[in-house]
Amino acid sequence: MNLKRSGALLGAVALGAMTLAACGSDNNAASSGVDAASSNATCEGKANLSSAGSSAQKNAMDQFVSTYISVCQEKGKTVNLAYNPSGSGDGRTQFIASQIDFAGSDSAIKAEQAEQAKARCVGGEAWNLPLVFGPVAVAYNLDGVEDLVLNGEVTAKIFNGTIKKWNDPAIAALNPGATLPDQDITAIIRSDSSGTTDNFQQYLTAASNGAWTTGAGSDFTGGIGEGAKGSAGVAQAVASAPGSITYVEKSYADQNKLSAAQIDTGSGPVALSDESAAKAIEGAQFKGEGVGDLTLDLGSIFGTKEAGAYPLVLATYEIVCSKGYDADTSAAVKSFLTSAANEGQDNLAEQGYVPLPDSMKEKLNASVAAIG
Repeated sequence: MNLKRSGALLGAVALGAMTLAACGSDNNAASSGVDAASSNATCEGKANLSSAGSSAQKNAMDQFVSTYISVCQEKGKTVNLAYNPSGSGDGRTQFIASQIDFAGSDSAIKAEQAEQAKARCVGGEAWNLPLVFGPVAVAYNLDGVEDLVLNGEVTAKIFNGTIKKWNDPAIAALNPGATLPDQDITAIIRSDSSGTTDNFQQYLTAASNGAWTTGAGSDFTGGIGEGAKGSAGVAQAVASAPGSITYVEKSYADQNKLSAAQIDTGSGPVALSDESAAKAIEGAQFKGEGVGDLTLDLGSIFGTKEAGAYPLVLATYEIVCSKGYDADTSAAVKSFLTSAANEGQDNLAEQGYVPLPDSMKEKLNASVAAIG
């Protein structure tokens, strides 16, 4: 794909609040060995790009920015994208208000917010472009239990308060031979509006055989739990609270050295791994057809019964205007997303994410090229 735009994209990334949580430092691994000549990123457009939203994609965004800087430096350009991991809900709000160039969100923009975005995207609409896939761990802190197995129904009952003890018969039935303590379960939930919460609750709705009855949404609906803000907040809370459990992106679970439950979809327990998550993503379907909005049919992932597929995978979208940007902003947004969708995917697994399958990368590149 060749992007032909003019202008210069200048600046330097503000990394003060963007250090990689997974390694405690700037991610420079991707910045070495990047073949700029093979990149279709033009490095052209407005001087400063801005984005905000999903904390789940923060580590991936750091890598995308680092890689983009490297590509553009080799092309004689200095680039800037500042990303604020303020939460998916805040990102969508800022996007609608034209306070940022694009948003990161763990939930597709839809309904009333999608209508509101049309005023910002003059002559166009908001497109949801899946750029980052992150397995969500059902992470727990339980001494002596390293290979916990759960399924959708039992997980739903833990997070709606029906199952209160770790040695509950329903948990024991999934873990024969394990010594489960007579200990209260403390559910740690997101206190902020979160696409991770929305995706987790959509998973419970799809996979719990009716045990989850309170629906989905960016706010937790289960009626129990102790709240913590952000992905880092819930992971740190579980790390410091024996007997606790949460839902959090794999990168944050890894960072805090939390155990992650295996999930039994009916075809046997499946451990969370790059391979098992990728297997679920490869079976993903889209709600629409053709080039443009790429909102996923999440039921095709969350409800999978395929052996060896880990179903609890969060898709993070970049929400962009299909039309309505000025020429410089359009060029910069397209250039950055082109880099992120291609060379930016290299080494993502090291940050706890799953790189885009080739079939999805092809669709994403076509949609990015179609931005007006």
